[in-house]
Amino acid sequence: MIGNILVVCEGNVCRSPMAAALLAVALPGRSVASAGFNALVGVPAMQFAQEVMRTRGLQLDAHRGRQLSRAACVEADLILVMDRIQRTLLEEQYPFARGKIFRLGEYKNFDIHDPYRQPRFVFERCARLIELGVGDWLERLRRV
Repeated sequence: MIGNILVVCEGNVCRSPMAAALLAVALPGRSVASAGFNALVGVPAMQFAQEVMRTRGLQLDAHRGRQLSRAACVEADLILVMDRIQRTLLEEQYPFARGKIFRLGEYKNFDIHDPYRQPRFVFERCARLIELGVGDWLERLRRV
């Protein structure tokens, strides 16, 4: 069973916290965490990310940016990244994790671009793509 899921983005204050929140609520009993390649360690989720998730009934208030680590990759059964570049970087940085690293948009073949420091509508568009990717993964994870 895939019990530990790690969601990774660049700064861990926009995309990965949003995706992790959606996955966590849909997969009770499984561990869902997030981290960033170049995390803004200790920084709360961006205001627009919080607002966009709040409209979906989810809170990101307690989130703080966390740096991606080898230990987190070892513990994860599944690692979801936002784009092809991140997947390649992660596989190069942690070759042992190959085979458990996928894009959130893997099954519909799309990347989720970083909304950092963009207007709210960009965060909204980002959240819709994240929801699409999470939906695809939920179908697969519920079968496992």
